[in-house]
Amino acid sequence: MQLHELQPEHYNKTAKRVARGGKRGTTSGRGQKGQKSRAGRKIRPAVRDFIQRIPKLRGKHAK
Repeated sequence: MQLHELQPEHYNKTAKRVARGGKRGTTSGRGQKGQKSRAGRKIRPAVRDFIQRIPKLRGKHAK
């Protein structure tokens, strides 16, 4: 057996690319409109909205 004759026992599965046309059609399995169907979808964490409601401490000796 030569080094160039070796083959892997199990091939790695490649990740399926979604929303690129092809056999899946226009929406490509993402449903219709909405935040989850958009490219680069990011949902705002609820903690960020809570932090923005807290008033800022201003002044020289604010602790």
